[in-house]
Amino acid sequence: MAETKKIAISIPNDLAKKVESLRKISGESRSAFISRAIGRMLRERELKAQITRYQEGYRKHPESKEEIAFAEASSARILAEEPWE
Repeated sequence: MAETKKIAISIPNDLAKKVESLRKISGESRSAFISRAIGRMLRERELKAQITRYQEGYRKHPESKEEIAFAEASSARILAEEPWE
């Protein structure tokens, strides 16, 4: 089991009620439910950061006209081979 750290937090009552309701449905402890929620939020934040880095890289180094032409020709060739019936 991973090492854990106990953290005391305060949250608004309406949020606490929603957490309690959802965690009962999931069958998780409060700690497990909140840990999973925090983990998901952190993964989503990292994914957004990766997407931003990808977009910035693409803006700095977009495809050349030759690369675009090659991709279009390849796609057309592949699609022409598909049985469309």
